[in-house]
Amino acid sequence: MIDHETDDGSENDYVSRSQLRRDALDVLKLAATLAELSDAQLAQIPLSDELRGEVARTRAVTQQIARKRQTQFLAKQMRKLDDAELDAIRATLEHDKDRARRETAVLHRLEQWRDRLIDGGDEALNALLAEFPDADRQHLRQLARQARVEREQNKPLHAYRELFRVVRELHGV
Repeated sequence: MIDHETDDGSENDYVSRSQLRRDALDVLKLAATLAELSDAQLAQIPLSDELRGEVARTRAVTQQIARKRQTQFLAKQMRKLDDAELDAIRATLEHDKDRARRETAVLHRLEQWRDRLIDGGDEALNALLAEFPDADRQHLRQLARQARVEREQNKPLHAYRELFRVVRELHGV
């Protein structure tokens, strides 16, 4: 915000029309995001019952133009909230995004372990066993070998999936 002094010397908070439009578009994007969330995700968001009802009504509309109009109405209702409430909603959404990124990163690491076990042979198996000494060496070696054969022969990837499941259990995920 830009502070301007009036003729009598007092300060006046001035917000340009462009800034108001940008703020309204931000709230519209936030409203559209809320309408796309699953029920479980929406339950985590700090919303009033009235706003929750508006989100439910927006989600119920299936026609494109009507949904756009309903989303705009939801945004209008959200613009009535104070900045602290909007910031709390944004913070919760950002926290959910961060959690999803962390979960995705963990899954990628597990997939890398699985691929290393299939392609790397005993070196990768020894590295995994150094990290998890309680793991069943013979079972892991057998699954890696079967997964390699399945991939080479274009068969269904049962051992491939089983190896991923075992690696995931070892990591406690």
